[in-house]
Amino acid sequence: MGHLDHAAFGWLTPVLSYVMACLGAALGLRCTVRALGATGRARRNWLVTAASAIGSGIWTMHFVAMLGFAVSGTDIRYDVPLTVLSLLIAMLVVCGGVFAVGYSRNRTRALLIGGLTTGLGVASMHYLGMAAVRLHGEVHYDPLRVGLSVLIAVVAATAALWAGLNIKSPLAVSVASLVMGAAVTSMHYTAMFAVSVHVTPSDTALPGATAMQFIFPLAVGLGSYLFITSAFVALSPTAGEREASASAQRPVESVAP
Repeated sequence: MGHLDHAAFGWLTPVLSYVMACLGAALGLRCTVRALGATGRARRNWLVTAASAIGSGIWTMHFVAMLGFAVSGTDIRYDVPLTVLSLLIAMLVVCGGVFAVGYSRNRTRALLIGGLTTGLGVASMHYLGMAAVRLHGEVHYDPLRVGLSVLIAVVAATAALWAGLNIKSPLAVSVASLVMGAAVTSMHYTAMFAVSVHVTPSDTALPGATAMQFIFPLAVGLGSYLFITSAFVALSPTAGEREASASAQRPVESVAP
């Protein structure tokens, strides 16, 4: 049985993964608030941005945390196509949940269906990402902890969609994002504590890429996307600000010759 280390770099990867989860949640919630105050193409664009932010935040959290994952007696590699597929699934399922809430007339039903679908999708993303792990040995899972991690994912997803519908102020969004980041990170580490590995020593080269060759550059790229998009959203005027600006210009226009 190989010894599993979930924080090979100390507190760096757990803390950084939590920060990325919070950033993705905060950006996603702000974009959802903007979407609910918009119509037509603008609403769709804000919802797509919200989904990409939340999905990217969840995926980046998972694989930043995985940078600290190590198993004694074996190297670890990652299957590139499966890892990319896990990212696409994260974005697609979150997109489905966000759009369900953004366009449904019955928001309670949309919240329940969207939360369940998105939570199961997030769990699928996690375990598909784990399926991409290549090592010398066999990976086993504790069914009870797996079930608990899925439950946490569903509750976290439902809470995120509820927050998108009901939380408007920037301060409330910030607090909600901290809670959401904690929930998503808890789901990840609950799922990781369900893992055990029976190592089979071998000198055979493992297929796939190392975390630093593939995971780290992709995580840095997605993290940069989240930061840049956050700056764009922060500088973009809200619907209320645009209306106030238009109202302020009308009297000037009416007296102009």
